[in-house]
Amino acid sequence: MAFRSILPAYGPPPGQLARIVFVATLHFAEARQCVVDRVAAALTARAVEEVALDAACGRVLAEGICADRDYPPLARSLRDGFAVRSQDLPGRLRVAGVVRAGDVSLRELGRGETVEIMTGAPVPPGADSVLMLERAPRDGEWIAAPAAPPGQFIAPPASEARSGEWLLAAGRRIGPAQIALLAAIGRTDVRVYCRPRVAVLSTGDEIVDVSAQPLAHQVRDSNARSLAAQLRRAGALPVILPAARDAIESLRALIERGLAADLLLVSGGVSAGKYDLVERVLSDLGAEFFFDRVLIRPGQPLVFGRVRERFFFGLPGNPASTLVTFEVFARAAVQLLSGETDPRLPIALARLTADFSHQPGLTRFLPALLTADGAHATPLPWRGSSDIPALARADAFLVARPDRETWKAGDLIEVLRI
Repeated sequence: MAFRSILPAYGPPPGQLARIVFVATLHFAEARQCVVDRVAAALTARAVEEVALDAACGRVLAEGICADRDYPPLARSLRDGFAVRSQDLPGRLRVAGVVRAGDVSLRELGRGETVEIMTGAPVPPGADSVLMLERAPRDGEWIAAPAAPPGQFIAPPASEARSGEWLLAAGRRIGPAQIALLAAIGRTDVRVYCRPRVAVLSTGDEIVDVSAQPLAHQVRDSNARSLAAQLRRAGALPVILPAARDAIESLRALIERGLAADLLLVSGGVSAGKYDLVERVLSDLGAEFFFDRVLIRPGQPLVFGRVRERFFFGLPGNPASTLVTFEVFARAAVQLLSGETDPRLPIALARLTADFSHQPGLTRFLPALLTADGAHATPLPWRGSSDIPALARADAFLVARPDRETWKAGDLIEVLRI
């Protein structure tokens, strides 16, 4: 771990010494753990609201969910076929009827009898096994039944969940499967955590609005829009601020506005240039810096800290740096502020389709394209962290470890989906 100092933007009052802040440089895993630990430790009671089931997907549960009855409440067939008594098998059985899903009154199955049964239908009393249709040839009212063990293709009562059993814990993000569960147990509404408001502030004299026609030396504010999209996907409500100029007064006024939100993301102005003023302004506001450099690329000059009880990130201004540092670090803070308890980084393994090498020493994130099954990754050519067209073609980043230089086609490598 290394440290460097940040000098305040303004000179100290007469007779006082300048406030010099020493800030850590961290490795990739250290920095991410720092974000998770700091934000989790600072969380207190979160605001909660009740939403209709149809509006709950993507939200985070603020209550535990338990079963309202046994699931299934009675034994059900898992296949279309014939319900049988295993002690009668193998043998020739008489088909005594049909059981459909929704049937409620069933007589007990007698010796030498079977009933045709549908998937999801209740298993009649006396039956303890189900034969699939294709395993039991039918001849009129008779079937030739092979041997079958007790319990075959039967879901016993309460085998999925017992009445009162906890099924989902608070802090779980709701997806389609959780919606299905909530609907199955009769929940028409659910208590969820309120979504955090996250302020997004781009900085730089070169920044113009997306709707503007930029001059040759200007760029449209793509970072604010991409961050807003990432925030929505992470479950937050983005608040896009006007771009700040490379001037103390402009930057300070907009940072002050951003601190009214639950989290502040500043894009640009965090490198070592003469007009990179973000850390200086934050220092003047009394910020506590947890780190201001991470040994990754792109995204090395990443800042994370807290001021006035609000966490902030200073994200490097190049588009790839902004995208990567949000996904790897800031998203975890957003997830925690949204109510999740275990934010995880979606890194998986894939096999390279081509040889690949990088300069070791830093963890590098490089654009790649995954196959449909995610099993193989192809490195994409790009011209550095300002190459937005290459980013748009990618659906993942290769995660190149700092202690390895080369990979061969067919080698496994970590990938981060985007």
